Amino acid sequence: MTKQAAIVVLSEAALPVARKISKSIGVVIHAQKKRVSGPDFTPIEDLRAHIQALFLDGTPIIAIMASGALIRLLAPVLNDKMSEPPVLAVSEDGASIVPLLGGHHGANDMARDIAEALKGYAAVTTAGDVKFGVALDNPPDGFVLANPEAAKDVMASIVAGAKVRLEGEADWLTASALPFADDGDVSIIVTDQAYQSKAGELVYHPKNIVVGVGCERDCPVGDLETLVRQQVSEAGLSVHSIACIASIDVKSDEAAVQALADTLNVPARFFDAARLEAETPRLQNPSDVVFAEVGCHGVSEGAALASVGADGALIVPKAKTKKSTCAIARAAKPITALAGRARGTVYVVGIGPGSEAWRSPEVSRMILKSTDLVGYSLYLDLLGPLANGKQRHDFDLGKEEDRVRHAMELAGEGRDVALVCSGDAGIYAMATLIYELFDKGGISDAAQRIEVICSPGISALQGAAARSGAPLGHDFCTISLSDLLTPWADIQRRVRAAGEGDFVIAFYNPVSKKRRTQLAWARDELLNHRPATSPVILATNLGREGEKVRIVPLGELNVDDVDMLTVVIVGSSDSRVVKTGDGKSWVYTPRGYSGKDTTQMESGR
Repeated sequence: MTKQAAIVVLSEAALPVARKISKSIGVVIHAQKKRVSGPDFTPIEDLRAHIQALFLDGTPIIAIMASGALIRLLAPVLNDKMSEPPVLAVSEDGASIVPLLGGHHGANDMARDIAEALKGYAAVTTAGDVKFGVALDNPPDGFVLANPEAAKDVMASIVAGAKVRLEGEADWLTASALPFADDGDVSIIVTDQAYQSKAGELVYHPKNIVVGVGCERDCPVGDLETLVRQQVSEAGLSVHSIACIASIDVKSDEAAVQALADTLNVPARFFDAARLEAETPRLQNPSDVVFAEVGCHGVSEGAALASVGADGALIVPKAKTKKSTCAIARAAKPITALAGRARGTVYVVGIGPGSEAWRSPEVSRMILKSTDLVGYSLYLDLLGPLANGKQRHDFDLGKEEDRVRHAMELAGEGRDVALVCSGDAGIYAMATLIYELFDKGGISDAAQRIEVICSPGISALQGAAARSGAPLGHDFCTISLSDLLTPWADIQRRVRAAGEGDFVIAFYNPVSKKRRTQLAWARDELLNHRPATSPVILATNLGREGEKVRIVPLGELNVDDVDMLTVVIVGSSDSRVVKTGDGKSWVYTPRGYSGKDTTQMESGR
């Protein structure tokens, strides 16, 4: 199970059980909004749509509700047994925990863990688990089932009375109640060698192989992959037994290394030169040339050996091409905890105004995947239960570069870090500073090698427009009135140009506690270019408690009505106010220029 599970709660009475489960296995509570309230819950507006969306996104579901109702909710989206996430129904008193779907994808184990926490009963019904205490289609960490399509028939044969012949070693199999016999009717093969399965066999590959690699900077992706596949094949090994790709830390951002790990669907791990140098006595091909260049006598052999530990051994010594090297080591037992560090990642995420409803699923997934959260304290608080179990790094306003540098340095240590911004991270926010620091320097070498992934969020501009009508129906621009980083003369020039161009203008940072004159100047300048009746939208606390949206004429814009949490949108000379039948006022800007027929739709719009 890779995604954090969701507990679905439909009533206040179910909350005590939900909180026990959440505390025990670290999951997020999703509560039906009309029946359950609380700041630490993800709200459910539409139960059917919400549960189906969780399921389709691969999120494990623990629903405190009747199993029949849960089945009916999910029935329309049930499709592929092999890819479905765990789904469990839990009784309101916590006495019964029933894994309904994905039993061999983690649901049975989750049921047992929850039952232990609640002192309840895990109603596991899958035949293999009940009769033999093992799920053959869901091996434990450290093993891969090479032919999962055969598991159903083999398990059915065993349940019907067939004996099992075991070739190889695996404690989780020998500890089960499977009926083993030397002349068994079906076979279970455990090997790290390449093996072509036959009818009546299950083949498990232990993850006990590590491929150490080295390469020149900008090595062609195909060069390294071809070398590795050739060495694995010549050694007769199965690619399923590869636990990870390993190298020296200066290669953590090397495209060929990352591409190789992605292609083989395994992690990449990296070691500093000192750790690799400690493996020198075990190297078969130590090199003074390599030592002079990177500070250790062997990269590929050293990384492979460092990964498999003192009990492991080199089984394929260094092989090389002009641009890359490869060596292979075998661990004494399957690897379930990887040595070395990962290439760290900074997820630069925009959470919109902060409410769950306006936060994208991609952003939520990135936050859940992160080990650390960095941001302004208010923004981290707005994450609610998404922040549970994460290491928080809170910063005050005005410490933007400090928080970005901190996030990058944490990622340089191999962590996955969410740099949390309000609105959209690329609009007057932290994404720019990430790339400035890459460009200007001032960060460690490790931080220079991190991965950066940006995800968009709903900006204050979009939120204000949606809440007030359609003011952005034609050309618009955004201007920040803060002169902390931009000379006031430049800001004036841009406001004047936007006024002359008759753009709809969204003003960010319109005022602060100390800065009260810029918005008044902008109002007076724009009055030279558009009517005093031009609509102005003042949108405060968008998407949060205390949200307030007002529409005033430009000539009556009062700076004292604006605070730091307000976005100001000034309409163009064509922007208009219209009232709907319910008496509400809305602002819109016609899609065409003055005098044009705006009812004609362009092709493809």
